[in-house]
This record gives sequence, C-alpha cells and structure tokens, in this order.
Amino acid sequence: MEHTSDVVAEGKLIGETTYTDRAQKFTEVEIDGAKIDFYDARNNVVHEVKKSSSVEQVHIAQVKYYLYKLMQKGIDDATGVIEYPTLKQREAVSALQAEDLIRIAQWEEEVKAIIASPSCPVVIPAGRSGGRAKICKQCSYFDFCYSTESE
Repeated sequence: MEHTSDVVAEGKLIGETTYTDRAQKFTEVEIDGAKIDFYDARNNVVHEVKKSSSVEQVHIAQVKYYLYKLMQKGIDDATGVIEYPTLKQREAVSALQAEDLIRIAQWEEEVKAIIASPSCPVVIPAGRSGGRAKICKQCSYFDFCYSTESE
C-alpha cells in the first residue's frame, strides 16, 4: 500500500528536499520488501527520515527492524539514525541487542499469523473520543483498513 500512500510520498519528498546532497553519499536499499531511506555503507548506518513532529518508539522499532534485515544479509553491527527535519533533531538507534532479536522474531510470527488467518484483524478501536485510532491516521494502510467505514 505504501506505493499509493500520500503520507509516504510526502515523507519521501521531505527527505529529498531536506537532504539534497544525500543521493551522492547514500543509497536507498530494499531488503525483502523493506525500504531503507538511505544506507551509509562506509559507516554502516541506516538513515530514516520522518516528517513527524515527535520522536516515537515505533520509529525506533522500524529502524531496529531494518538493522535486523541487514543482519540477516550478513551486515552486522549496523546502527541507525532517525532524522526529524521539522524538529531539526536526530535520534540515534543502537546496534541490535539480544532482546531486540527476540522481539523482532515475535513481530514476524505475529505478521505470519495475520497473513495466514482467513479473515482480517479487527480495526484498532479508538480511544475515549470515538472515531478512528490516532495511530491509524498516518498509516499508509489507513484506506485499506477503513474502506468500509463511512465518514
């Protein structure tokens, strides 16, 4: 769904216009369907650009997953940097630890179970205010999950 997502396209545009010289230094990498914004092979660093106005745990988890995918391809001890151009901030992401490997393996098992299920998971319930869950509003799968919902 990401290839049709306005949210993803906007994030990509922010990355390209904020870091104009980056294409000369780094390479976008795709591993098993996961797209890493930029990978600095010389320093073994994954760079992820976020348009968000806040640093979030899900961003760190995403980069950890990229580090895991690199490790599976024989690239060990990679680290990451999450860049927030609108905040003018960077968040360092450390190399994978044993607990990260366990957690990521659990994520993959959960995803496999969802894929193997004959029905879609239920939509994440909203908070006390009603409507849609806040976490869903910026997701590239939003339209897919809420396709039968009326505004």
